[in-house]
Amino acid sequence: MTRTLIRNGLVITATDELTADVLVEDEKVVALADPALAESWSADTAIDATGMYVVPGGVDAHTHMEMPFGGTTAADTFETGTRAAAWGGTTTIIDFAIQSVGGSLREGLDAWHGKADGNCAIDYAFHMILADVNEGSLKEMEALVGEGVTSFKLFMAYPGVFYSDDGKILRSLQKGAETGGLIMMHAENGIAIDVLVEQALAKGHTDPRYHGEVRHALLEAEATHRAIKLAQVAGAPIYIVHLSATQALAQVAAARDEGYNAFAETCPQYLFLSTDDLGRPGFEGAKYVCSTPLRPAEHQAALWRGLRTDDLSVVSTDHCPFCFKGQKDMGIGDFSKIPNGLPGVETRMDLLHQGVVDGHISRRRWIEIASATPAKMFGLYPRKGTIAPGSDADIVIYDPAATQVHSAQTHHMAVDYSCYEGRETTGKVRTVLSRGRVIVDGGEYRGKAGDGTFLSRDTCQYLR
Repeated sequence: MTRTLIRNGLVITATDELTADVLVEDEKVVALADPALAESWSADTAIDATGMYVVPGGVDAHTHMEMPFGGTTAADTFETGTRAAAWGGTTTIIDFAIQSVGGSLREGLDAWHGKADGNCAIDYAFHMILADVNEGSLKEMEALVGEGVTSFKLFMAYPGVFYSDDGKILRSLQKGAETGGLIMMHAENGIAIDVLVEQALAKGHTDPRYHGEVRHALLEAEATHRAIKLAQVAGAPIYIVHLSATQALAQVAAARDEGYNAFAETCPQYLFLSTDDLGRPGFEGAKYVCSTPLRPAEHQAALWRGLRTDDLSVVSTDHCPFCFKGQKDMGIGDFSKIPNGLPGVETRMDLLHQGVVDGHISRRRWIEIASATPAKMFGLYPRKGTIAPGSDADIVIYDPAATQVHSAQTHHMAVDYSCYEGRETTGKVRTVLSRGRVIVDGGEYRGKAGDGTFLSRDTCQYLR
């Protein structure tokens, strides 16, 4: 048995802040106590956290490692992406396995297990993308829920690729209500967007900034409203992914005010970036092409307010990086061919802490939206998302006063640019433990591929 003692830090969870020592035995937290009471504790290793925050490792519930998209594949592998996550204080990811059209859910899930197994630096789980809703795939949902893959993503966007019509969405929601599987929705009106894309290109509007213009905020709001109403018809909860627009947030807030189980996440890019970035000169705006798209800066205040009021429950990254050279430049002369996705798995915890520094959210809310709520939403709590006896010892020792300047020269994601190049933020990870093992410490990486294990998840813990 290996014992590790973390001394003299300020332990912050979603519910508490207390100066306490934390005792870890092997992979688990076994005790917390006032430092004076913990003086008698012995350990093989002692870590001094004086002046530091001691927080649960981040849970990023929305990543796309090695995802094929638009004729290319996301730049981060499960090895590089999870290593970068660890550097940024995230100790669990939930990635998306993809069903191919004409294929089974099982085939898609097995393919993603093959990519991840033995390669992850941190613990991981899977959602399942339903690209082909039919009687067979609906039946398979039951088996996957039993195996701990308890959430399923559908798309109202990308006709001809991932798109599901309202009938397929309704059937999936009904099956979710039956099995306990949570339906996650990419809510944009893809049929209307394709019309606007065609019209923009016909006018010679080819620059990256038009990506944001054709994916109109009202089309996100319309799809969000429709998804929620279909969920209500089915008697099912709904989880809206990467919500970016004030108008879409209003739809979620209205449903929650009426007592419906409508949940939503946003992402750091929508809190810190805007259409000004999409409109950067030349082709630079391509770096910021993602879907849903960046919105005008005035949307940011509404999103921060939604996080404070819990109308937005989670902040994930939608990490899906494509290099500027050799991938994003596939869209020179046609914005619709720019691979959609941004890097972010390494920067989420720091950017959200900047939200604390700037007065947008409290320290406990930081941990709630980055760790505790995603763990509860997707059936991992209290194993993940908190520091408590019996929880996995996924612990980050965080220096709240350290400053850093974000740059592609120093980040660990396998992508050739940073969305936040030159931006200074306050707060930085010092030490990261994953199930009791120190994997990052003071600028040194001590983990390895294969340290992470697959997590079988329970159903959504907000619905019991």
